[in-house]
Amino acid sequence: MNEFIVDVTAESAQQVLIEESMQRPVVVDFWADWCEPCKQLMPVLEKLANEYAGQFLLAKVNADSEQMLAGQLGVRSLPTVMLLKDGQPVDGFAGVQPESQIREMLDKYLPKPWDIKLQQAQALITEGKQGAALPLLREAYRESSEREDIAKQLAALLLEQNRTQEADTVLGKILLADQDAEYQQLMAQLELKQQAADTPEIQALQKTLRDNPQNGDAAYQLAVQYSQADRHQEALELLLDILRRDMHFADGAAKQTFLDIVKSLGAGDPVATRYQRKLMTMMF
Repeated sequence: MNEFIVDVTAESAQQVLIEESMQRPVVVDFWADWCEPCKQLMPVLEKLANEYAGQFLLAKVNADSEQMLAGQLGVRSLPTVMLLKDGQPVDGFAGVQPESQIREMLDKYLPKPWDIKLQQAQALITEGKQGAALPLLREAYRESSEREDIAKQLAALLLEQNRTQEADTVLGKILLADQDAEYQQLMAQLELKQQAADTPEIQALQKTLRDNPQNGDAAYQLAVQYSQADRHQEALELLLDILRRDMHFADGAAKQTFLDIVKSLGAGDPVATRYQRKLMTMMF
């Protein structure tokens, strides 16, 4: 017996079957010692309970010793499995079922992996741990096939951290039908941050570079300015262009700045991963 599997008696039924099912799904397995199919089914249910690690509770009811409880829940044959949610039976089956079908039933009621990551990210944000929340939100966004509500939460966090380019990419994929008031607010924040990011120094260096695209010093200074304004992708793109022409530009300063930006973005950052790969390809 463990924290994912419990035996239910008449005394614990209220707490396990009603109260616990308000928090998470409860799978109730009615069985008896004399029932051979029960002995085939129970190890499968126990395996799934351990694998899902608490996403649902497996509640085992011995129908012989708890006849009144089995009768109250309308059990007519063994094994019988019921899935309870919010105090009510919402699904179930009688007899032995293959593991694949039991998984299908469970998946209808259990949170998806991306929803779990979303909840974890939200908890971290509440604790003020935005840096730790960002990789989880990115994963939830990707694994959910870029679900729009997750996209908006990811964009909000990216904007808070001044990662305007990535926020722009995320918001740009939100469909017209989902462009509600929250989306409009995020777009307004993005535009303000983009305007603020064009400092006079950046504008002057951009003009110098437009006038003379081969000016390596101006390109390097602009990359540094971009990096200080949290415009990391633009900085890395400029630095990569410099390194293509001269891997040892400014006594290695350009390469070091490139590596520093990648490191500052943190493991798992898609921009960091992409540009790290580009540099490795160029070097080797």
